[in-house]
Amino acid sequence: MKSRIFLPFLVLAGVILLVGLACGTTTTTTPTQPPVIQNPPTQPPPVQVQPTQPPPTEAPVETSAYFTEEFDSEPANWEILLTHGDPEKYTTEFSDSRMIFDMEDLDIYVYYIFQGQSYSDVRLDISAENRGKNNNNVGLVCRKSDEGWYEFSTEGGGLWYLYAATPTQDRKIDYSVIDNGGALSLKQGKEVNEYTMICKGNDITLMINGVEVKKVKERKYAFRDGYVGFNISSLNVTPIIVEVDWFKVSEP
Repeated sequence: MKSRIFLPFLVLAGVILLVGLACGTTTTTTPTQPPVIQNPPTQPPPVQVQPTQPPPTEAPVETSAYFTEEFDSEPANWEILLTHGDPEKYTTEFSDSRMIFDMEDLDIYVYYIFQGQSYSDVRLDISAENRGKNNNNVGLVCRKSDEGWYEFSTEGGGLWYLYAATPTQDRKIDYSVIDNGGALSLKQGKEVNEYTMICKGNDITLMINGVEVKKVKERKYAFRDGYVGFNISSLNVTPIIVEVDWFKVSEP
């Protein structure tokens, strides 16, 4: 009887003992922090030093000896030369891509000379429109120098002249006629005409509106080289208004 009572007690005591041992071995662990890794300071990548090059230089702009001046504005390297007349009685202006000559007096001779290049053999062409009285002069000039120049001059009435213009001791200009004639190809009145002068060696060829009016062999004055240009003149009536559309310098 006593043994049956004691056995359950022993079983109960054993259970309590086991539970106590289990609780005694349980340890509370503190979570550990991962170690902080100190990264080495980053270095910038090496810079490749490029040798410095001088900035490219622009090639100089070359101006051609042959060109067409269309007078969109006042061009450089040109000079106005008045050989006869009152300088207060004429004006020039650039408007609507034209050079306009307006003359209010008689016998005014105005030249527009290109001084950017000297020429020996050359072809000159000009387009001019008459907007005033018909009796005016439109001319072309080649080989202009201190010795003089050749000039192909055409009157509005249809006559043409080839002059040798030479300076005198009193600084005037002497116009000597080399040849002259009439031109049926010239359009008279308020018209547009094109004039051509070719100076090549001793030969001077004159054309109006594409038609040759004369080819002259000239040896007396023998101007060799010089500047080129053109002339607008009033004669015996006013007003004279001439609009130059373009002027062309080309190889003969």
